[in-house]
This record gives sequence, structure tokens and C-alpha cells, in this order.
Amino acid sequence: MIDALGQPQSVLLLGGTSELGLAIVDRLVARRTTTVVLAGRDGEALETAATRLRAAGPTTVATVGMDATDHGEHARVLDEAFAAAGDVDLVIMAVGVLGDQEADEVDPARTAAVVDATFTGPAALLTAAADRLRRAGHGRILVLSSIAAVRVRRANYVYGSAKAGLDGFAQGLADALVGTGVSLQIVRPGFVVGKMTAGRDPAPFATTPAAVADAVVAGLADGRPVIWVPPVLRAVAVAFALLPRPVWRRLPG
Repeated sequence: MIDALGQPQSVLLLGGTSELGLAIVDRLVARRTTTVVLAGRDGEALETAATRLRAAGPTTVATVGMDATDHGEHARVLDEAFAAAGDVDLVIMAVGVLGDQEADEVDPARTAAVVDATFTGPAALLTAAADRLRRAGHGRILVLSSIAAVRVRRANYVYGSAKAGLDGFAQGLADALVGTGVSLQIVRPGFVVGKMTAGRDPAPFATTPAAVADAVVAGLADGRPVIWVPPVLRAVAVAFALLPRPVWRRLPG
């Protein structure tokens, strides 16, 4: 169960090799989370992450094979994950791909792959996970979104629109869960300097996986519905909404 300080005892990370997701799990394990389940596609990378986590002291660290775009497998994934955990206090949705805008916007198959991996698959997984938690009568969901979801830019509209879809879905799901004993929080970081963005020039107000993880731990404790990282992005998002479209479309990537 989640304790009085907002600390979950058991965590399921959907996207079990996500740098951001693992940074959050590291913080939670350091604060007495005892059970971790990592679900993802790359079995070798999953086991590497699990081995590292086991050294940090949790009672249970398990892995489950998962392809988020294979919607027919979602029930099996959650069956295995919940069985391994015994009970799940927190589900972290960290599935998604950044893609390559220049290539994605001219190739329908690449567009579909980004949208399915970043929106459609995660949304379907969230539906299934929320149902499990609702039936248990307790739990929390953490959805890793992005500042890119707030207003989609010309420079990264394939990824941005997929994140916008996921962000909107998460907002609606959060409202639907009110009164069920289950809650949902959205994390909206800015540009995260890490493996996913390697080789790209950092945007203003760039952050790191460690900073995102610290903000998430604080947000879990106070229950805020949206966690902005860094916090100044909340004001930046308001300013973005006011920019005229001709100006907006010229913003760089």
C-alpha cells in the first residue's frame, strides 16, 4: 500500500528500460519501495536493469516481456506483472519513442509506428492497468508526458501529437478514476538530456532524468495532478498558448 508520505511499496514500470522511468524507480527504491516489476520489449536490457536494482535491496525485482504495440498481449502482460508483484501500488507509464521528425513526416509507416508506440499502445495499456487497480480499490498511475504535448509544434509534430493524444487521454482517465480509490498524475518534463535525446541540442529549460525523478518523488508525496519539470514550464506553457500561429510555426525544434 502507499504509505502516509506517498511512498508506494510496489511499482510496475511499463517501459522497463526507460531512462526516466528507471531514474524514478531508483529514487523510490532508495525510499523503501520493496517490490519492482519491469515490463518491456528488450529482454537483455530488462535483465541488466533488474540486476542493478536488486543490488539496491528490494525484496522482489521481476521482469515481464512486453510489446506495447501488441494490444492483444496487454492482458497477459498485466496478469504476469500483478502476479509477480502480489499487489501494485504504482503503475508508471514510460512507453514511447521520440522518432525522427524529418523521416517520420514523409513516411506513413514511420508516422504510424511513432503514434502507436507513443499514444495508441500506451493508452490501451493504461485502460487495462486502470481496470486492474480499480478492481483492487487502490493505487496510483503516473504518466510520463511532455511539454511537447501542450501545443504541438511544426518542428516535432509527429511525436508532439502522439504525446498530446496520450496527455489528453490521461487527463480524461484521471477524471474517470475519481471516487474509485485510484488516482492518476501526469508528468510534463521539458527537454530531457539523456539517451533518447543524444546528439540533439538542448532546448531552453532542459532537465535531466535525475531532476525529473526528484520532482516525481515530491509530486507523489503532495499528490499534485500535474508535475512540471522544471516548474517554470507551467508559465512557459501559458505563454506558448498565446503565441500567434505564424510565430508558433517558425519555432525551431
